[in-house]
Amino acid sequence: VSMMLQGGGFEVIDLGTDVRPARFVEAVQTQKPDFVMMSALLTTTMASMRETIAALTTAGLRGSVRVAVGGAPLTQRFADEIGADFYAPDATQAVAKARQLIAA
Repeated sequence: VSMMLQGGGFEVIDLGTDVRPARFVEAVQTQKPDFVMMSALLTTTMASMRETIAALTTAGLRGSVRVAVGGAPLTQRFADEIGADFYAPDATQAVAKARQLIAA
């Protein structure tokens, strides 16, 4: 997804894997991105996505950044349940949806 976003003209700040919610909060505070995008390859990491959105909300940052989620075990329903702004099932759709939101 990172490479596809970069190829699509987006600047990407990759926080890596197994990122704690507090690190996302710190990055949003300092970098002021348009999006926070999270991906899960295993169902065990999905709970962290919910925690990250809650941490952004608690820090008063949720309104300043759009949150996207994707990955093999995820669905639109899960994205809706955790309060993500959008779900993308693959990298191509993540870029397309990000472009749509930037243009809006």
